[in-house]
Amino acid sequence: MKKIFREIAISFCVIFIVAGCAQNNQLAARPMEKEDKNRTAWLAYWDLDAGEKELAKTGNKVGKLAYFGAYYDEFDHLFIPSALSDIKNEHKRKKLPQETYLTFINDRKNFDGTVVLKDIEVLRRWFEKDALMDQHIDDIIAMTKQGDFDGIEIDYERVWKEESVGPLFLQFVNKLYLRARDNNLKVRIVLEPNTPFASSVFPNGPEYVVMLYNLYGVHSGPGPKADKAFIQKVITQMASLPGEKSVAFSTGGCVWGSNGKKQLVTEAEAKVLSAAYDVTPKRDKESQNMVFEYENDGVTYKAWYADVKTLNFWSGIAKEQGVTKISLWRLGGNVDLKKIM
Repeated sequence: MKKIFREIAISFCVIFIVAGCAQNNQLAARPMEKEDKNRTAWLAYWDLDAGEKELAKTGNKVGKLAYFGAYYDEFDHLFIPSALSDIKNEHKRKKLPQETYLTFINDRKNFDGTVVLKDIEVLRRWFEKDALMDQHIDDIIAMTKQGDFDGIEIDYERVWKEESVGPLFLQFVNKLYLRARDNNLKVRIVLEPNTPFASSVFPNGPEYVVMLYNLYGVHSGPGPKADKAFIQKVITQMASLPGEKSVAFSTGGCVWGSNGKKQLVTEAEAKVLSAAYDVTPKRDKESQNMVFEYENDGVTYKAWYADVKTLNFWSGIAKEQGVTKISLWRLGGNVDLKKIM
C-alpha cells in the first residue's frame, strides 16, 4: 500500500510541476472581535473551489474578503472572470459577514489567449493623459458598484520599475481615493516591499497593504518567502506611509530543482511531496518555514513552505512592531488555516 501511495503521489506532483503553477516568537491571540476586523484573505479566480472550502473552515476569522481579480482584456478594457462574479453573487445571496473588495490587477490578456502578468504598458496607456486616467477611474468605480462590493483594492505591481509610471501611479491613487470616497467606497492599495516609501508621497486616506513576501522564490535560489529580519526591515521602511499600517503574508512556498527548474507550491502540495518521498520536513529557525529535500531521476529538489505556525510567527513579528492589520495571500491549498491567530 505504501508503495502504491508513493507512486500515485509522485505522479500527481510530477504532473503538477511540469504543468506549472497558474499564479503564488508567537504572541498570544488578541480578543477575536478585534482580530476579525483586521484580517483579510484573498479569493483567487483560478482556485475558487478550494478557496471557498477554506473560507468556510475559517469561520469568523476573516473580516475582509478580497476577490482577485479584475484585469485587462486584449483591448485594454477591465473585466471580471465570470466564475468570480458568480461566487460574489452567491455570497451576496448567502449574506456572508465579510467586508468585500474587488481587486484590480495589471495583468492583460492577449489576442491569442495568453496572459501578460503585471503589465506596465497597459497602465502607461491609461495613465498618460488626464482624460484617460479619469475614464479608467470611472470604469473602476462603476465595476465595483455594479458588483455590490464594499471597496476597491488596487494591486498594480512593478510600477516603480519605470521612472515615468511611479509618479503617475501616485496621481492615480489620489484621484481614485477622492472619487471612491464620494461614492461611499473604501480603498486598499497593495504595495510591493521594494516600493520607495521614503521618496514617495502617498495620499492620506486609503489603507496601504505592503506585501511581506517574495524574499525568495522563482526569481532566486532556495529560501523562505519571508523571515524575521526581512519583515522587521520592511515594516521599518513603511514608517513614512500615512495612516495605519497593514501587511500581507503569503501561504505556500516553492520547490527548486538542481536542474534549474523552479515551481511555486501550496502547503498541501508540499506535504504530498514530502510524504511521497518519505522525508520529514524540518522547521527553519529564522523564518519558521518547513524545509525538506528529495531526489527524483538524478535531480535534487529543495522545498521551502509556510504552514499555519509560520503564518502565526510572521504575524507575531508584525504585531510586535505595531502592525495589527494582516492579509493572507491566499485561500486555497492550506492545511489547518482555521488555527490562524
